[in-house]
Amino acid sequence: QVQLVESGGGLVQPGGSLRLSCKVSRTIFSISDMGWYRQAPGKQRELVAGMSAGGSTNYADSVKGRFTISRDNAKNTVYLQMNSLKPEDTAVYYCNADPLGSPYDYWGQGTQVTVSS
Repeated sequence: QVQLVESGGGLVQPGGSLRLSCKVSRTIFSISDMGWYRQAPGKQRELVAGMSAGGSTNYADSVKGRFTISRDNAKNTVYLQMNSLKPEDTAVYYCNADPLGSPYDYWGQGTQVTVSS
């Protein structure tokens, strides 16, 4: 079964940092475009950071320069390093895997990030 398991969320003060992790089933990790999405209450889900299977990255303008997406192929894990966090970053963050050529994609369970003083 394909699984994505997220961890690393929590409560942090403005200006602080967190690193989210998403461990992905080995069967799909190497051939998948990966992305981190977030959804705040009352708002639409948005793509925060993405990394293609080929290694190219893209970021939402609101997080560019503060967040970094990366992959550890040996651990089948994708990370989101979040620095200089702001209250407006507060949301549930979801990991997504989209295998190339597949009609399906897969989602993690979500992890809460709260930025507050």
